Amino acid sequence: MVLRACGLIVFRRLASCIPPPDNIEYLLLQTSYGEHHWTPPKGHVDPGEDDLTTALRETKEEAGLGKEHLHVIDSFVQELRYEVRGRPKEVLYWLAELRDPGTALTLSDEHQDYRWAKLEEACVLAQYKGMQDTLRAAHRHLQAQQDKQ
Repeated sequence: MVLRACGLIVFRRLASCIPPPDNIEYLLLQTSYGEHHWTPPKGHVDPGEDDLTTALRETKEEAGLGKEHLHVIDSFVQELRYEVRGRPKEVLYWLAELRDPGTALTLSDEHQDYRWAKLEEACVLAQYKGMQDTLRAAHRHLQAQQDKQ
């Protein structure tokens, strides 16, 4: 049986005096268990729950950011597949912009720290190639949207 999880790649845009794409930072949470790895907010799908609802619920539970704080960019969905303790896992990520870059976070007990990081630092923190590729794909998507404006 495949484990299924969903999450949000939350980003914020810094002051307008910083030119895009250098004004974008991504939210990563450091787990309080295991290897203390860094990851975007995500979690397992509850029975009867749709994927995007799971992503929003988990982000609220893990970082204190509800849909009132976020703008989900539904033109970006990325799926990651990997194994956890010998079992297949798939994770769907949507991209979501934090409406107010100064919004405070409230971490759950599952996490011990958080960091807002520019793309390259986020990729270093993320460690896993699949997550790094997902962050880079999100960044390219945001750049393409910016170029259209």
